[in-house]
Amino acid sequence: MLVDHLPVVIELETAAYDFPWSRGVFVDCLRAGYSCHLLWNGDQLLGYSLVAIAAGEAHLLNICVDPTEHRRGHASSFLNVILGIAADLGADTVYLEVRPSNRGALGLYRKFGFSRIGVRKNYYRALKGREDAIVLSRDIRHWAGC
Repeated sequence: MLVDHLPVVIELETAAYDFPWSRGVFVDCLRAGYSCHLLWNGDQLLGYSLVAIAAGEAHLLNICVDPTEHRRGHASSFLNVILGIAADLGADTVYLEVRPSNRGALGLYRKFGFSRIGVRKNYYRALKGREDAIVLSRDIRHWAGC
């Protein structure tokens, strides 16, 4: 992902989330050198991901697939690639947060062997107040894909 991609990335972010990240958050992630990737189908952006990797740990900050493309296997394929990249970059473990209301994502992460390790109370903005985040992790030391 490059800064030049941000208009289309932000368009997808806005379509996918009630509380989208700002352009500044994406710019900060790119400046910080996070592992940021795009999923394309020809010239159509299907998804993106942002992963912070340090000290043998990867934090999956955001993975998004176009809502019009859900249930077609894109998220599974993309997550598989992302976890492989994180392992290649030296991560032993991946951490992430997910909304309890995001059943699709929870199913995806369960399929990939992620385990619940905690809860962050009132982590996300919600339409009515705040929503907790479920914290998940997965060892990827011997990642061979799912």
